[in-house]
Amino acid sequence: MERPFVGSRALANGDVANKYRLRNSYRAVFPDVYLPNDSTVPTLRQRTEAAWLWSGQQGIVSGVAASALHGAKWVHDDAAIDLNHANPRAPRGIMTHRDALSPEERVLIAGMPVTTPARTAFDLGRWLARNDAVGRLDALGRASGFSQEEVLEVMRRHPGSRHVRRLNAALALHDPGAQSPQETWLRLLVIDAKYPRPRTQIPIDCGDGYPRYFLDMGWEDAMIAVEYDGAHHRSDPEQARHDIVRHEVLAELGWIVIRVVAGMHRTEILRRLDRAWSSSVRTERRIA
Repeated sequence: MERPFVGSRALANGDVANKYRLRNSYRAVFPDVYLPNDSTVPTLRQRTEAAWLWSGQQGIVSGVAASALHGAKWVHDDAAIDLNHANPRAPRGIMTHRDALSPEERVLIAGMPVTTPARTAFDLGRWLARNDAVGRLDALGRASGFSQEEVLEVMRRHPGSRHVRRLNAALALHDPGAQSPQETWLRLLVIDAKYPRPRTQIPIDCGDGYPRYFLDMGWEDAMIAVEYDGAHHRSDPEQARHDIVRHEVLAELGWIVIRVVAGMHRTEILRRLDRAWSSSVRTERRIA
């Protein structure tokens, strides 16, 4: 991977011959920060390092970019780079913040100072709207394993921080068992519809003492599950064969599985879920 560099420094050191070569052989990612002028779209890692160089190596990577550096998935290459940095005149693609940071709230990754997972969660939960915040916290929690207590400790170090109520709401809904933003969306949909909070990644023992399958989310007592099927479930023949056998086994065990795919309207999903709960209740009454 080509690394970004500061143009004026490269000229001063003789690493680039002259300004003409700089303008024609390289492209500016941010003011005075360059990458080779090829057709490749800069990666998030490249843009993050470029943003840090733009700050004079003074900024601290935070927010969504920090979560990606900690291993969180589902962060697009064109995501805005958050920096804790005093300069308010950030170029397009960079967002600066002037928040207080304790020394223990930063770590070095790839030579750059980055907010810790707990501090990153503290910021994401305050900055983003609820559903986006929960999705980002789910991805970060799955990658880093941060605990709610660690985030609350950050909160205690910064009394009076803005949007703490928003953070608390997101933390209360956070679940690292979500394996995609779509699963987070689906979980929040059923919670907002006043269903009991589902358990995520439910292990299914088929009789040999070991979990053969895991359900995205559901309610074990009612034996109802809700799963989001991504495009690969339909485009990959091997995955499709696996899904057929899996769903037959789950049906034999008595599970009702609500499968959701892209494009389904929330009312349709909830209507199917309501039928499943009604069916489960009728079954319990017959057994009783």
